[in-house]
Amino acid sequence: MRDTKESRLLLVLLIAVAFALITVDIRGGEDSPVDGARQAAATVFGPIENGVSSAVDPVGNAVSAIRDSGDRHDRLAELETQNAALKAKLGSDERGRSRLKQLDKMLGLAGAGQYGIKGAQVIAIGAAQGFSWTITIDAGADDGIERDMTVLNGDGLVGRVTTVGPSTATVLLANDPDFTVGTRMEAGDELGFASGQGDRPLRVELLNGKADVKKGDRLVTFGSQADKPFVPGVPVGTVTRVDPSRGDLTRTLYVTPFASFTKLDIVGVVVQAPAKDPRDTVLPDKPRPKPTPTVTVTVTPSAEAPDEQAQFEQSEQTEQ
Repeated sequence: MRDTKESRLLLVLLIAVAFALITVDIRGGEDSPVDGARQAAATVFGPIENGVSSAVDPVGNAVSAIRDSGDRHDRLAELETQNAALKAKLGSDERGRSRLKQLDKMLGLAGAGQYGIKGAQVIAIGAAQGFSWTITIDAGADDGIERDMTVLNGDGLVGRVTTVGPSTATVLLANDPDFTVGTRMEAGDELGFASGQGDRPLRVELLNGKADVKKGDRLVTFGSQADKPFVPGVPVGTVTRVDPSRGDLTRTLYVTPFASFTKLDIVGVVVQAPAKDPRDTVLPDKPRPKPTPTVTVTVTPSAEAPDEQAQFEQSEQTEQ
């Protein structure tokens, strides 16, 4: 679409319609036309999935040890205390060590961003409640979980809560085609919208068609009004491809998410937003490029090796 008056008007209308649809779904809450069906499905499937998870994985019950709803100023201390208790419960088996590593990383991210989180375990995946890319977690309304809360793990953004039952909740993953989140570019602050594409990278439309973006740049969540469904500053992913700028109104990027949606186990639901936008501070340190080793070879002529100049002079004398 070229930058003309008509194209600008069309873009404004499309954005207005998109925001209207999102607002109806997000602000509908319990009055949403489909919320009744979602609630019923969560009530039916939740206890079954939760029961199966408890039977096959006793270690999963230890996740409740990191649930945090304390005062913002005491949050880090409480998380550290609960994490220490969880370490003792997880034990030293291989699966326990893997989960402990995930928990440590997630609590570190939550502490850096000052997010108040409730930890949860993934107990089901797939279309159990009508979505294509979803997970079910073992935390629900009884744990303070509400619809349209941000979900993250130690790597970054995982998704948002869409359905809540008494003891379980459904999370729409960020790679679902129906998922959209506002983003902010690291340092440059360019704004855009990221959409899921299944097992392909996220597609991001920057609002500035002339934005200076390159491979390796990173994005975080921009945040939503009243912090629902998204709190600001959560790492989203890294730019892996940038479409050439052709004078269009927007610019398209392709972003590899930080979170791996096929290997989710321990996640955190943000129940308390940070008092201040963390912006880029939650992003991990960029890896330093490894120096390329260089080898210098010094050749020292041997005393027994023939002198090339002497050989040349001898050859000339022979020819004469």
